[in-house]
Amino acid sequence: MKMGWLNKPWVRVIFHIAAWIIVFSLPFLLRRYPAGDMPKDPDERGFFLVNNLTALLWIGVFYFNAYILTPRFIYTKKYFYYFLIVLGLFAIIMVIHSWLFISLIIHKELLISRSVGFNIPPFMLAIAVSSAYRMIIDKNKTDKLLQQKQEEHFKSELSFLRSQVSPHFMFNVLNNILALARLKSDQLEPTIFKLSTLMRYMLYETDEERVSLQKEIDYLNSYIDLQKQRVGGKVKLEVSIPQAEAHHEIAPMLLIPFIENAFKHGTGHIKNAQIDINMHVGQDTLNFVVRNRYDAAGTNESKDKTSGIGLTNVIRRLKLLYEEKHNLLITKEDGWFVVSLQINLV
Repeated sequence: MKMGWLNKPWVRVIFHIAAWIIVFSLPFLLRRYPAGDMPKDPDERGFFLVNNLTALLWIGVFYFNAYILTPRFIYTKKYFYYFLIVLGLFAIIMVIHSWLFISLIIHKELLISRSVGFNIPPFMLAIAVSSAYRMIIDKNKTDKLLQQKQEEHFKSELSFLRSQVSPHFMFNVLNNILALARLKSDQLEPTIFKLSTLMRYMLYETDEERVSLQKEIDYLNSYIDLQKQRVGGKVKLEVSIPQAEAHHEIAPMLLIPFIENAFKHGTGHIKNAQIDINMHVGQDTLNFVVRNRYDAAGTNESKDKTSGIGLTNVIRRLKLLYEEKHNLLITKEDGWFVVSLQINLV
């Protein structure tokens, strides 16, 4: 039975409201009412107002600690600053409580020590419960994200292999190898080596969650070189992919779908066919841009059924692996299909 409705925002709001109603109702439900002959306290209404108005402050403490203090100070291990802020927060609450007491209770004198002792337990309870609440929520979110990543890895592995090495690409490379063999060309050996390097990387290196950026670049260059043999001089190619620093890593097979897509839709009977591939890394940020001319009229669209798999999968992988560390922009303008991707590598 599907329980997806439990994750809807309005359901969570209702649960929170219901929980606070129960918390505020407990003192009244458990209260022992005095006998009828007992004299009535003239400040009973004042105490009622002071206690309940102070109790409303615990709601603010709960959410302030859960959504601001815990992630910013507990998670970052800035415990000293956290302690100072919590202490200051309690002091502010005590000032408000004292003002309410003086304003609403006439026949009783405010005793600071008693007020502090009265308010410390609910304050500490609100802090402790809200921190636990935030940690549980984040733990569940992290576990769910990890599960999604694992599921995505298994689901996308086969489709990525199928999309990156389309039958058309392999057929053309093998035809090129056959032609080079007949001509006894010096290019035969390096072509076979590049194809074997490409296949080895895809089959054995991509099991890792991260690979060195240089390995990914070597794979891209091998793929581009093989495509150059296929398209010959029919397509103008501008490629700028410099060497990467040793410490930079990236999720494997993340960039190739954009290049494959450019060769798939940017070649053929396209006037002034051109593909531009540019990459550079600055301040631990990868900047990757792929541009290709395309047939705006749609008369040269590829019929390969896997043509959409690569881009769809890579967008999903980016969201899972680099949720808040990437920016992807895909545009079509003036006959150009442009992919611009930035990834924070740290």
